[in-house]
Amino acid sequence: MSSRDSLPSVSAVSPLALAYLGDAVYELYMRSQLLMPLKRIRDYHQQVVDQVKAEQQADYVDVLLPYLSPVEHDILRRGRNASTRRHSRVDSQTYQKATAFEALLGYLYLHDQPRLFELLNQLSQPT
Repeated sequence: MSSRDSLPSVSAVSPLALAYLGDAVYELYMRSQLLMPLKRIRDYHQQVVDQVKAEQQADYVDVLLPYLSPVEHDILRRGRNASTRRHSRVDSQTYQKATAFEALLGYLYLHDQPRLFELLNQLSQPT
C-alpha cells in the first residue's frame, strides 16, 4: 500500500484544514522561488509577503480558473464557502477567494503534487 492510498478522501478533510496546509505550501513555494538572487532578509521577506497576501491569492484564482478540472473547481467552491470569518484587512470576497486558493493548494499537495506544480507554474507565465 502506498502512502497515497492512505490519504483521506477529499470529503474527509475540511476545506479549512486544506487551506491551512495550502497556506504553508504556498509560502514555502514562494520562499524557494524568490531565494535567488541573494538579497537582504527584509527585502526577501517583503517579496514573499507581497505574493502570499490575500489580494494576490484571490487574483491567482482568476488566473487558474481556465485550467482547473471539475474536481479542482469543486475544491475551490468548498474552500470559498468554508471561509466565513471576516478578515479585518481585506473584504470578505477577497478573503474567501484566497481561502479557496489555499484549499486547492492543500488538496493538490496531498493528492497530486505534479499537478500542484503544473498550476503554480501557470502563475508565473506571462498573460
